Amino acid sequence: MTVQELPGAGASHRSTPPPAWRPRTDAAALLPDAEPYRVLGTAAADGLDPALMRRCYAELVRGRRYNAQATALTKQGRLAVYPSTVGQEACEIAAALVLEERDWLFPSYRDTLAAVARGLDPVQALTLLRGDWHTGYDPREHRIAPLCTPLATQLPHAVGVAHAARLRGDDVVALAMIGDGGTSEGDFHEALNFAAVWQAPVVFLVQNNGFAISVPLAKQTAAPSLAHKAVGYGMPGRLVDGNDIAAVHEVLAEAVRRARAGGGPTLIEAVTYRMEAHTNADDATRYRGDAEVEAWKAHDPIALLERELTARGILDEEAVETARADAEEMAAALREGMNADPVLDPMDLFAHVYAEQTGQLREQAAMLRAELEAEDQA
Repeated sequence: MTVQELPGAGASHRSTPPPAWRPRTDAAALLPDAEPYRVLGTAAADGLDPALMRRCYAELVRGRRYNAQATALTKQGRLAVYPSTVGQEACEIAAALVLEERDWLFPSYRDTLAAVARGLDPVQALTLLRGDWHTGYDPREHRIAPLCTPLATQLPHAVGVAHAARLRGDDVVALAMIGDGGTSEGDFHEALNFAAVWQAPVVFLVQNNGFAISVPLAKQTAAPSLAHKAVGYGMPGRLVDGNDIAAVHEVLAEAVRRARAGGGPTLIEAVTYRMEAHTNADDATRYRGDAEVEAWKAHDPIALLERELTARGILDEEAVETARADAEEMAAALREGMNADPVLDPMDLFAHVYAEQTGQLREQAAMLRAELEAEDQA
């Protein structure tokens, strides 16, 4: 049965919507570029800010050393698990550097480096992954939400904080980080829809590292790019080379400025690659080959920036050595902090679960307290 054959259709049928209907936004203006935006190695690099790029380089070197040290700590039994960001450091560092102190960062479990680059102590950043505490820092003090282990659940929270700030008249932007696997979760879509409808000052950064653990992107979505998903929600999508820190910083900074000025949210897809396994518990050789990894090593974010800055006379050997020395100091402090045995209180299991403990929690806490007191008396 066609529409024309439906009862009552007749002459009243319209082949198009009535004249009152029209698109809310111009879709063309929201579409991402066909290719990831790049700065390094292009004419756009003529406008690089030398001071900013030297800082980016130092943070990249520090971040690579942080990743190596955290991975070593898992082998020593000091960390239960660690999701490495080797190869993704440009996204992590740029996300931290574009935010003002008053802004909020909403990281996923893989984004400890972004938290460290924002100023968080590396030991505190790893406390959750060590299994010592709900989170190792005060989110309000650092304006960093707790590291989020469930995929994408931090995104609606980011929208809520951003929307609340807008309602209060606070000049605050929220930046939410997620991997390509997280875009397959319902929370991702709900967050984008609410953000666009409310015009919330939030920026979504998707680090597309190619795999959701072992599932390649092609088995998650048939979209031209993840950035294209922005159009369906009425926000601009941007596609950027995630290993080009100058490009990532520029695109993120533009999105943050737009959000702060009342322009609403932006979805940014940074195309990058996870050089190491999903975590230390993963065997990446089961789903990808060495040749693929080696090809991406030629697009290493540190090498890309170092080559550009050296050629332009912005970076010299002294600056390189200083960055490496600072990174080693950070790694030494991280080792010392993680090698100290934590003092744990089992009763903390019941703290910070609810604002007011439920009857069931109080009952469970009383049972544990009785068991601990019995052990002390034995």
